[in-house]
Amino acid sequence: MYDLKEFVETTKRFYNKEVSIGDYKGFSGNFGSYAQRGGESSMLRLRMTGGIVNRDKAVFIADMIKRYGISLIHATTCQTIQLHGLDRDTVCDVIALAPEHGIYTVGGGGDNPRNVMASPLSGIDPEEYFDVTPYAEAAADYLLAQIWKIKLPRKLKVGFSSSPKNECHVTFRDLGFVAKENGKFDVYSAGGLGNNAKMGLKVAEDIEPQQILYYIKAMIDTFIAHGNYKVRAKARTRYMQDELGAEGYVKAFCEALDNVKSEDLTLDIKMPAEYPEWHGEACGRIHPQKQPDRYYVTYHPIGGNPPVETFVKIAEMMTDENTLRLAPDSTIYIAGCTMEQAEKFVELTADGASTSLEASTSCIGSSICQIGLQNSQALLKAIIEAVREENFADGVLPKLHISGCTSSCGAHQTAEIGFSGRVKRVDDKVVPSFLMVINGNDELGREKFGEEIGIIAADVIPSMMVEIGKSVAAAGMVYEDWIRENRAEFDMIVGKYL
Repeated sequence: MYDLKEFVETTKRFYNKEVSIGDYKGFSGNFGSYAQRGGESSMLRLRMTGGIVNRDKAVFIADMIKRYGISLIHATTCQTIQLHGLDRDTVCDVIALAPEHGIYTVGGGGDNPRNVMASPLSGIDPEEYFDVTPYAEAAADYLLAQIWKIKLPRKLKVGFSSSPKNECHVTFRDLGFVAKENGKFDVYSAGGLGNNAKMGLKVAEDIEPQQILYYIKAMIDTFIAHGNYKVRAKARTRYMQDELGAEGYVKAFCEALDNVKSEDLTLDIKMPAEYPEWHGEACGRIHPQKQPDRYYVTYHPIGGNPPVETFVKIAEMMTDENTLRLAPDSTIYIAGCTMEQAEKFVELTADGASTSLEASTSCIGSSICQIGLQNSQALLKAIIEAVREENFADGVLPKLHISGCTSSCGAHQTAEIGFSGRVKRVDDKVVPSFLMVINGNDELGREKFGEEIGIIAADVIPSMMVEIGKSVAAAGMVYEDWIRENRAEFDMIVGKYL
């Protein structure tokens, strides 16, 4: 169990300038908190297994917003909620109070098992193979219990997918479970985005869902045995593919799996009841669930940052039947609604995205993140403002994925168009810039990391996006179709800005 008293004391020492930013980062990350850029405030990451936020958790967050005057929250690409701009006392208070509502921050940063991810609509999606939520929850409980027992080389990310949509990128996570139509999982391992991006290696097929903990334990043991403890930049699981080779890695994993078979890790989980088929119709942002007469509302706050006043009102309107579902692209689904409720939630969330472009994904950016290189949020805002003046039809420009640095927190490597923070020399001056990446794909069976196009100064990217949009609109097409047929024109437009 973590020592909250130690966190409080060290945090006070940090704010008294008795602990360096670097030393504090190494300590506080284990509690899910980091100092923000400048070291004058803190952020706190709230773990939400599978991205599910029930009414009690939502109301707790709303209460913290009101009690402490929190002005910025962010829905992350790892299905957590980050609270930003917290002072010394606030971050300590929230960490202490959160467990009373089933919210944990421990292991939210540092070299720990991170928030367990799952398809955001799992359990309510009419098109899913089966509900993976119970298995994600069991995995989360197991991994939380391991945090203070093990020492990993770096963080470990585990995810579950209930359909071919693969929103959680489970085929290229550290460890991913892919649901199949036959009610079983395929298992992928040692993948990841960022530097040295790698697709995961399939280490098992058609495993029984009750056996998932054996594979998680085997992943931990493999990582501990073969992970790089000496060079931090090469300490993620995907580097084991380089060290051992693909066949060597799979062999090492399977050997670890054999070694844990003697343990008692079999789960006893009953599958949720099936629902009778019904045919509710989608209406705008309202979509039917598999449960009869229940709907979910799609809400994508710009940049993944719901206005705090909107979040508070959502929490206040929720009943015990409602949940929020956090998607890896920072979309928030409001689930379990009657049609009457759904219509009210649609009205309440009118501040969200109204086009694919506005539903773009961005990490929190360098204005807040200590290691961020460029301001991803500012770039997204500038692009949206420039594009809105053109009144393009929805689909003329695609959803973007923007990362403030090479870490791919915005999953830029999976996007139709992605940007990753860099620097570039223009007229003998170093200027904020972004690497442009195109034609990435995360759909199951079509996974592909994007093609790097070149580094572009941040201040001209909005103009470039407008020019691309004008060409697509003139052709009377949507971007997805246009780029396939007009790559030469695309290259000519982008070439002017490189």
